[in-house]
Amino acid sequence: MTAARPQIFQGAEALAAAAGARILESGRAALARGERFTLALSGGRSPLPAFGWLIEHRDALDWARVEIYFADERAVPPDDPASNYHLVRAALCDPLGIEAARIHRMEGEARDLEAAARAYEARLPAPLDCVVLGLGEDGHIASLFPHHAALGEPTRRVLAVLDSPKPPPRRLTLAPRAIAEAREVLVIATGEAKAAAVAAALEQDGPPGEIPARLVRARAWLCDRAAAAALSGSRGRASG
Repeated sequence: MTAARPQIFQGAEALAAAAGARILESGRAALARGERFTLALSGGRSPLPAFGWLIEHRDALDWARVEIYFADERAVPPDDPASNYHLVRAALCDPLGIEAARIHRMEGEARDLEAAARAYEARLPAPLDCVVLGLGEDGHIASLFPHHAALGEPTRRVLAVLDSPKPPPRRLTLAPRAIAEAREVLVIATGEAKAAAVAAALEQDGPPGEIPARLVRARAWLCDRAAAAALSGSRGRASG
């Protein structure tokens, strides 16, 4: 799989604007098809500036026709500060007035995570219009971690993870198939701690089992200068 050339930005505001614009473009395309816009989001700090940009430009999309899904979730209650649902709702959905019925959370607190994964899979549209992913320092995306059996699952679209190497060990995640099928995938990487993972995903050969982000190396990557610092040659040039 040929790696994409990432967009590299000098500052957080430019990166947030580019990410927000890509999300809006994907949303407008879905609405133009007469469909609802299905947007799957990750937690973490990296997407937050893009969420702020979308709130500032709320009139550019009919948010009443947007359905929010999740790339992954920790095994915590929905009101826990560590919950991706909690973060996304507070940082994006509530300010935009997205109704609770259109925020499709993963039930990470379920005792039977396998049943919860299958229930979410049954509700998950195919394909998703847009998936927004962060990047872990170890190269993980969603809750797909290096050397984990989930990376080899060919048919399922949502998986239970019972032994995550990063706490908490119990999680739910989109499977590689659901991410691969998505019409648009945005990977947002910021900060020098992500530099090695960005370079390993985009410039080093090897299986996704070592660096899961290689699964999406051909998709859209948006990085700040610090996250792109280990890239070589033309890949390391800022574009915005």
